[in-house]
Amino acid sequence: MDTRTRILHAAADLLARSPEADVSTRAVCEAAGVGAPVLYRQFGDKEGLLSAVVDFGFEQYLAGKRAAKPSTDPVRDLRDGWDNHISFALENPNFYRLMYSPGLSTPPDAAAEAHALLLAVLERCASAGRLRVSPTLAAQMVMPANAGVALLLITRPAIYSDADEVAARVREAIVTAVTTPDEPAGTAPPVGEVAVLAASLGALLRAQPESPLSGAETALLLEWLTRLADRR
Repeated sequence: MDTRTRILHAAADLLARSPEADVSTRAVCEAAGVGAPVLYRQFGDKEGLLSAVVDFGFEQYLAGKRAAKPSTDPVRDLRDGWDNHISFALENPNFYRLMYSPGLSTPPDAAAEAHALLLAVLERCASAGRLRVSPTLAAQMVMPANAGVALLLITRPAIYSDADEVAARVREAIVTAVTTPDEPAGTAPPVGEVAVLAASLGALLRAQPESPLSGAETALLLEWLTRLADRR
C-alpha cells in the first residue's frame, strides 16, 4: 500500500468513527505513521485531505452506480438511484455530511460524478418521452431534494424517525414533478405536451453521434428545445 492510500485509509477510518464528522491532521498522521510534511505534500492542506477522503469513501458507492446496467424503464432506474443514495447516506453518515459540508470550498470529485450519473439517467428518461423538463433542470431538482432528505435523516433522526416513509414520499413527489405518467408502449405524449416533446427531442439529438446539422445549428436547436422544455 503506497503512502497516499495508507493516509486515506487512516483518515477514512477516523472519520467513520468521529462523533463530529471531522478529523485532525495530527490524528491522521499518527494513525498512518507519517509526519505532517508527508501529508501536506500529498494533499496540500486539510481541505485537500478531506476532499480526497470523501472521494475515497464514495468510491464503492459510485463504482456500483457505474456498473449498474440500465433497465428498460429509466424512471424506475431514477427511483432506484434515489433509494440507493439515501441508503448510502444512512450507512455512511460522516462521509455524507462531509460531502456537502460548506467548509469544503471545492466540491469533491465524487459530487460532480454523482451529478453526471444522475444526468445520464434523466437523459434516458427524456429520450423515452418521460421527462416534463430538460434533463439539466430535472437534475437541479432531483439532486438537491435527494441530498436534502438524506442530510435531514442523518442530522435530525428524532424528527424523521420513519426514514423509509419520509424518503419514499419525497421521492414520489419529485419523480411526479419531473416525469410523465407511464404510458403503454408506442403511445405518444398527449397533444399539447410541448415540454415533453422538446425534452425528448433534445435528448435524442444529444445522443446522435452524427447530425445533418452543423455544430452551430445543433447548438441553437438545443437551446430552443431547452427553453421549450423548461418554460414555466
